[in-house]
Amino acid sequence: MALASTLAPPAGSRLDHLKAQSRKPGEASFFFYDAHFKNDAVKILPGEYFVYNEDILIMTTLGSCIAACLWDRTARVGGMNHFMLPDGAGDSGRYGSYAMELLINEMMKRGASRMNMEAKVFGGGQVVAGMNSMNVGERNTSFVIDYLKMERIPILSKDVLDIYPRKVCFLPASGKAMVKRLAPANAEALVAQDRAAQQRAVPASTGGGSVDLF
Repeated sequence: MALASTLAPPAGSRLDHLKAQSRKPGEASFFFYDAHFKNDAVKILPGEYFVYNEDILIMTTLGSCIAACLWDRTARVGGMNHFMLPDGAGDSGRYGSYAMELLINEMMKRGASRMNMEAKVFGGGQVVAGMNSMNVGERNTSFVIDYLKMERIPILSKDVLDIYPRKVCFLPASGKAMVKRLAPANAEALVAQDRAAQQRAVPASTGGGSVDLF
């Protein structure tokens, strides 16, 4: 599936421009050229988000975490976040309530209207055997569904819960989302990623319509 030219981007390209820009706290900064989709891409790590008005691929990999993809079909702007827990102390994109505020506010700064936003939701898997007592995936899933209902942002599609890790790709100008369910064996790497993000991100002391498989 080709989204752009089959050639790698030339010097002075959109990727160079994106890499040169200063980033806001919590905004994703890992830009690269994705050879599979033949398109510019940005990777969202736990606690991060990204909003754009062109069809760069926004990508992330999820275990029990949630990625919410929001899109304004009128303004043709969209974004994705990646949060780890429903709530917690301090201002951190690791927590759902703050992650959703970051995403919505950044979209509105780029011309989106809250009234026109639509959502696609992914993740919340129970990817580690024996971890069901914490119900992190279920709690994250319930939080994001309730949050979007409260904000009156309709969920057009979702792929949540179950036991699978997921890789998610989102095109923010067209609103197209794609999800790939990964083998449960990939869960160990995801758990390590999430733990590293928890240790790195110390909280502040002041408190389209369809999903494609690929």
